Amino acid sequence: MKAIAAFVLSVAAAAAPSVYAQEAPQIAPATEAATRWLAVMDAGKAAEAWDAGAPVMQSAITRDMWNKVGTDARAPLGAVKSRKQTSANFTKTLPGVPDGEYVVIQYATDFANRAGVIETVVPMRLPDGSWKVTTYLIR
Repeated sequence: MKAIAAFVLSVAAAAAPSVYAQEAPQIAPATEAATRWLAVMDAGKAAEAWDAGAPVMQSAITRDMWNKVGTDARAPLGAVKSRKQTSANFTKTLPGVPDGEYVVIQYATDFANRAGVIETVVPMRLPDGSWKVTTYLIR
């Protein structure tokens, strides 16, 4: 349980973001990026998820630490049985990271060994226009 609570893997907290209007052009590609990234985590490949993360995430935690914490937190949960996106909010500011374009996405997820998990994934838009994950929180 402590491993799950400690599984905030970057400096960007998802608590109380400054939310702007729902901007579908930003939300759709951010959600697609989050879905691809979650598939890597679901496959038990935390180190590869770090490789696919945003530079701000990679500067906040080492690849080895991400792999250890991610594996320790996710393995006891078992396989994903269901995941439903419950919200996606565009914001330009988050605590502890530079201003930019972020989408705070929440999912209601049932794992084989634990139902009712809330996953928060925060992709950011990079200068090249791509979206990469900065934050992952499970609780």
